[in-house]
Amino acid sequence: MGVASAVDGDDPAAPLQLADEAMAAGDVDRAVAHLSAAVRALTAAGDNRQAATTCARLGDVFANWLGNKVAARPWFTRAMRLIENEPPCPEQGYAAVAPMGCDVDDPAVLIDRAALALDRARRFGDVDLETKALADGGLGHVQAGRVAEGMAMIDEAMALACGGGTKDAGMIGKSVCSFFTACYYTADFERVEVWSRALRQRGVIGSASVPQAFLSSHCGSVQGTLLCHLGRWGEAEDLLRRTSAEFEEVMPGGAWHPPIALAELRILQGRLAEAEALLLGRDDHIQALLPTARLHLARGDFDLACATARRGLRLMGDDRVRAAALLGVLVEAELSRGDVNQAAVASAELDMRTRGLNLAALGADAARQRARVSAAQGNTAAAVAALQEGLDDVATADLPLLKMSLYLDLARLHETAGDHAEAVVEARAAAALLARLDVVVRASDAAMLRRLGVEAVARRVRVGCRVATLSPDGVWWTAECGDTVVRLHDTKGLRYLAELVGHPGTERHALDLVDLVEGVSDIGIDRRRLGDAGPLLDAQSRAAYRHRVAELRDDVEDALAVEDDDRAAKLQAELDSLVGELARAVGLGGRGRKASSVAEKARLNVTRAMRAALTKLTEALPAPGAVLDRRVRTGLFCCYEPHPDDETIWSVQS
Repeated sequence: MGVASAVDGDDPAAPLQLADEAMAAGDVDRAVAHLSAAVRALTAAGDNRQAATTCARLGDVFANWLGNKVAARPWFTRAMRLIENEPPCPEQGYAAVAPMGCDVDDPAVLIDRAALALDRARRFGDVDLETKALADGGLGHVQAGRVAEGMAMIDEAMALACGGGTKDAGMIGKSVCSFFTACYYTADFERVEVWSRALRQRGVIGSASVPQAFLSSHCGSVQGTLLCHLGRWGEAEDLLRRTSAEFEEVMPGGAWHPPIALAELRILQGRLAEAEALLLGRDDHIQALLPTARLHLARGDFDLACATARRGLRLMGDDRVRAAALLGVLVEAELSRGDVNQAAVASAELDMRTRGLNLAALGADAARQRARVSAAQGNTAAAVAALQEGLDDVATADLPLLKMSLYLDLARLHETAGDHAEAVVEARAAAALLARLDVVVRASDAAMLRRLGVEAVARRVRVGCRVATLSPDGVWWTAECGDTVVRLHDTKGLRYLAELVGHPGTERHALDLVDLVEGVSDIGIDRRRLGDAGPLLDAQSRAAYRHRVAELRDDVEDALAVEDDDRAAKLQAELDSLVGELARAVGLGGRGRKASSVAEKARLNVTRAMRAALTKLTEALPAPGAVLDRRVRTGLFCCYEPHPDDETIWSVQS
């Protein structure tokens, strides 16, 4: 039966039931068709309340299942309009808080809608609606700078979610998402730990269903961010990769929060191409704006960093928490392009928005940006005082990475001013913190420490199984770690891996791996010259695409702001096309892919073979195999990049 015949008729119950069945089967497109038919039938019947509820469901499907914010917003708007003139009813509350709280850009809008929903919830005794209204309202107040008030509302919402009186898993899931978002932006990781245990016991977080897995992935993302703040990057990477993989098993292609959090880590690590690949297609959502702006800044595209930060600030209105981080990017970008006056304006705005928040990390970062502006203005004394104020802000906070950065900035200021003794003191303080951290030190910071004669001692290597080996044995390979020895049948993938493991830190082109493992073809043709149609996009074109994507993001938001949905849809179509081209053109190692080339075919074949071999190794030696999987980079250029803190170091024995 086709969609049209399935939804024909005047009875809206039939398409609603079919929509439920389609969603249960994962057929989202068919569900959209059935829900659209139900809206038409309900509107024709004059049942505005049920029609509004169905419009809200359609908006939810477009926003959270299809990732199409442009298509979602008109449905959410229509849901509210259908019942705005109705007598007070619960449906008005449900329509008001239908979107995910974290997807509402302006906290003032979120607070107003949550207040309406809370009134309807308490008037009609709807606990599910009350939970969502409290969570969204709390998130809005947190973002607006009323952190204590907001967190009190969120705690009340979580108490309701864990209390057993709720029935709507979808509403509870969205409420928990608002909770995680508030904790993420305020670095309130203790609250995450406390409530996560209760939510798991209640069965709200888990892996059995898509809603449970979604919330589990959000929880893992917040915990991964905590590990990043603590300077435990290896653990953060493990957690975020595992969290993303677990969600992909339940809903392939649907992971959202873990890739964004992992992109932030990749930027810190200097792995910018990988960060871009993770953010492509996600940078239209407010949560991805900050890492996107930081990516442009790290790449040296200061104009684009400024534009992205300013777009986020426009969308956020009077937000004080999320906006603080974007203002920090804006200060750095303006300084980097030589506009000290604009940097000073942004720094003053940052100070104003963070004043009185009592959030240590934001206060310290504001002081750090103020110091950078003062240094650029030639006022070293003011810069030093600002950094010392920042250190006072985090004196009792467990934020070693931020403290280390502040000490490094102080050391650099003293060195520039010619005060060698003070510079050494601050550098030693930074090095003492660095010894506890698992982070990538910027080359400029490492060089300064060397100039000052300060040795940054690496963190002590964890005790565990230290060496795993691969040994060829005819048509078999022996993999050994400690007392565990396994034999694996010879494959090309294992031979590719052995070539990388035997030369740690050395990049191998996919074609070089094919040559080394299989031998060069006897016909005497250099395969690197076959079928190369040139880069899909050269560096200049990729940069132009990035700028056009940023422009289109602004245009889409402008169209949505005036409710010009047709124009927004057309702009979104162009945007999707550009994002697709950019994603297709960028290799995992940051090198542009070649069009229709033998090299591209080799990349695909080598990657498949190595992934299959890594799967076999991980099944045989779970912990050592997981380390190898994490440290092998595939793509057009492949490499085994061990880290001294890894539990296992791999080697090849002949």
